[in-house]
Amino acid sequence: MKSIELLAPAGSPEALDAAIHEGADAVYLGLKNFNARLRTSNFAYSQFEGAVKSLHRMGKRIYVTVNTVFEQREADRMYQFLKYLAAIGPDGIIVQDFGVARMVRQHFPALKLHASTQMNVSSSRGANVLSRQGFSRVVLSRELTMEEIKTIRERTTMELELFVHGALCVSESGLCLFSSYLGGKSANRGMCTQACRRLYRNNDESGYYFSPADLQLIDQVPVFADIGIASLKIEGRMKSAEYVGTVVSAYRHLLDNLEGNREQALEEAKAILRHDFARPKTSFYMDTAGPSAWLDPNQAGGTGIPLGTIYKVRGTGADRRGLLGKTSVTIEAGDSIRLHKKDDSERKSHKISQVAVTDEGVWVSIPDNFDIGDSVYIIQTRAMTKRYPSVLPKDLSPFRRMPGRESAPEVSLPLPGKTEKDLFPEGIYAAVSRIEDLFVLQSAKPVRAMLSYTRSVAKAILEGTGPLPFSKNELILVLDPYYPEKLDSIFSDEIPQLLEKGYRQFVVNNLAHLSLFRNTEARLIAGPYLYSFNSWSFAQLHEQGLIFKVTPVENNRQNLERTVSENLRPYTFVTLFAYPALFRIRANLSERYTFEYFSDGKDENFRLITGEDGSLVIPEQPFSIVDKQEFLKEAGFSRFILDFTGPPLKKVDYKDVMSALKAGKSLPNTTRFNWKDGFYSNPDEGPKKPSSQPSVPRQFRKP
Repeated sequence: MKSIELLAPAGSPEALDAAIHEGADAVYLGLKNFNARLRTSNFAYSQFEGAVKSLHRMGKRIYVTVNTVFEQREADRMYQFLKYLAAIGPDGIIVQDFGVARMVRQHFPALKLHASTQMNVSSSRGANVLSRQGFSRVVLSRELTMEEIKTIRERTTMELELFVHGALCVSESGLCLFSSYLGGKSANRGMCTQACRRLYRNNDESGYYFSPADLQLIDQVPVFADIGIASLKIEGRMKSAEYVGTVVSAYRHLLDNLEGNREQALEEAKAILRHDFARPKTSFYMDTAGPSAWLDPNQAGGTGIPLGTIYKVRGTGADRRGLLGKTSVTIEAGDSIRLHKKDDSERKSHKISQVAVTDEGVWVSIPDNFDIGDSVYIIQTRAMTKRYPSVLPKDLSPFRRMPGRESAPEVSLPLPGKTEKDLFPEGIYAAVSRIEDLFVLQSAKPVRAMLSYTRSVAKAILEGTGPLPFSKNELILVLDPYYPEKLDSIFSDEIPQLLEKGYRQFVVNNLAHLSLFRNTEARLIAGPYLYSFNSWSFAQLHEQGLIFKVTPVENNRQNLERTVSENLRPYTFVTLFAYPALFRIRANLSERYTFEYFSDGKDENFRLITGEDGSLVIPEQPFSIVDKQEFLKEAGFSRFILDFTGPPLKKVDYKDVMSALKAGKSLPNTTRFNWKDGFYSNPDEGPKKPSSQPSVPRQFRKP
């Protein structure tokens, strides 16, 4: 049996020490920028260089996370950063952005490319596309079943890396826009504010409806080893060194004893994991019980073992104390707790300075701004604290390399020919989710209709259940961005049928989609989920034959203009109106929840849409820049999308949007999303409030 790599997070030098000395074969870490955990401490350049030297001397591997998208204004910095990494020589870099991959292949080919889970690869077809583009390893998305993982392993020669332990996202990997919508803190930029962990309300009830339990796949490790998974990955670059050490030691123990008594080794490993002080555990999509196995609205979104709520308070400042009820957990000075405000407005970690056990319960020191009713969790005990030898050299003065000041080479692309230009006419395109919505569009017919290719739509089209109000030449089928292995055999069968029936126009939103149309006459548009935020990613899609592209809905005006040269703007679609999918969930949550509308603590309202294709969370307040169409035309853009996917389309809504578009007026009760203010980027500033427009009209309110 080939040795399987145990890969651990190193969010700090202390976590690095714990990971290595508890038996990790490799670590992954981020530096101060371009990684998906910007809120953790990360590594200084000298520390990173020292770590590479020390780990290689120990026979260990080190991977660097460069797993965020970058904007065009950051191209020089990205180029400088990659050149620096190539000089230092980590064992691989974990990337999300096609632009990063392109830079590496063209200028720094010695760097090995690993596809981040943020790339949303959930099929062998997607893995094989990446293999042809120079990637050596892919981190599969976490929303996969065991059977799907086995099939992917059989159908690709790529190294496969799997998350086996740690926090989960409720949204499909790489497809969450919620944090970005709330204030520009994009998950695709490493600034996720964990909207899934929030307390939400529906009517008179409240709950942590979208906060999943933590992943634990210790039971599945023997199978992963047997089928040839290359690397088992532990999540936790924002976790303590004690947490990292505990989890690594458990998985190391099991891996070291797979040739012996597996059952006994597994029980011993699980006993170690009882001390990881995290959320309740789930095997996620390995569990056939569905969402009820990983979503518990009564389980607070925080990590740790609950100690109860504070019901008495005394003192101020350093003498502030809170009384907890009696607990079976032994609490001592030096232990660490996490406090949650009862309205979920704030969470804070705190090291206990004093403890007093009385007949009433346990008095513990608490921060000054927490009070009666707030919840308390223990996240680490003093007894767990271990001191490990330092991996980093004591003297870091010899390690002085830093990124330089070079400019990134310019990206130039050939201008498409006249034949390509005529594939999709200029004008307004309207997107809907249901066949019945197509009939609504007839009242003000767009130049093309875009229809989500759902299971119900597939059945209607392939079985020919009735005439459509748009001809095949006027209809574009939009493929869903999540493409799990389970769907591959279905799509492999259906796409040829669609082409044979005369459907030629498609929007592709996943890497796997590209190979479905190889050597066909299909006309393809790169969808917004193929994230082209810079000219390098734009060029990569261009060279894959995707001449027409939809700019991401979370993009901003300045970056769009910087990214797309004037001669290519006519081939770039700009979305003028949309209900952005904030969460895309691979489960029908109607099995778990009966509500449709819900709100957060700031009275922002959202809608849960469920069905056989999965679930979406959309905002009640849609995105709109319909009043900017003329400005965009002057800038050279000529193809625009009104995206009504999500809720059923009402005639009055469509009429109002079209009227505002024609008049060049802004729509009330809508938001600009990031269009005006761009991404949040300065950690020292407060959160950005989405630019919005005056509220009122009835048509955008829930009934």
